[in-house]
Amino acid sequence: MHRSLSPSPAAPVDKTIYPSSDGRPLAETGIHCKNFVALLDILDRHFADDPWVYVWGNLFVYYERGNKRKHVTPDLFFVRGVPKNPDKPRDYFLCWEEGHTPDFVIELTSKSTRKEDVGKKKELYRDVLKVREYLLFDPLGDYLKPRLQGFRLRDGEYEPLNEIDGRLSSEVLGLHFEAEGVDLHVYDPASGQRLLTTPKLFDEAAVARDRATAERDRVSAERDRATAERDRAAAERDSVSAENEQLLRELAELRRRLDLAGPAS
Repeated sequence: MHRSLSPSPAAPVDKTIYPSSDGRPLAETGIHCKNFVALLDILDRHFADDPWVYVWGNLFVYYERGNKRKHVTPDLFFVRGVPKNPDKPRDYFLCWEEGHTPDFVIELTSKSTRKEDVGKKKELYRDVLKVREYLLFDPLGDYLKPRLQGFRLRDGEYEPLNEIDGRLSSEVLGLHFEAEGVDLHVYDPASGQRLLTTPKLFDEAAVARDRATAERDRVSAERDRATAERDRAAAERDSVSAENEQLLRELAELRRRLDLAGPAS
């Protein structure tokens, strides 16, 4: 379980000003940024119906009350047991006020951040924040082999995450993660489906709508062709019927004339 950092009821008023930014860029490269945006979108939407799950990233997480130097900025983090507060977005995350530390962290690592990600940050997540699961993804393959690695906190130490069908299994999220090229994909083991970003879902919905429209048009065209064929067949039957009636009339007229003429002498 992660550590509660709630202050005692007698704690003095905290007048510390906690910065919400350090001026550093959001992500290392465009590829890192793409993964950040995609993962945040996917995880936030996947847990959208749970009001007590908070998913965010690149946010200052302060873990020592009154000390503005004691903070870390996970690329993405997941906390269960705190409200989403969609009407009042957080400028930072104060662990002692929230009563929770992150349960799950993803770092999109690179050559320039690797020492911190596998050193200082990993130790902080393990020893101080007690982050239950920690994922490292090196999209460019700069130094991690394999480029996706994960750890689960057990008895105060980080142990490798279980691998299922080539994917890392997260007990905290109930999801699986798989590296494919420069992208980190998320899978729902319950459905076996890959979770898609909102734009991709819209794209797939548009394709499905277009496919459904094309199918309706095809069925309508088939129906119109069938109707036209029935009309053509009916017209042919009417034509044949009219020709038969005309022949019968002509035959009757011929017989009448023959009867009037009498027998041949």
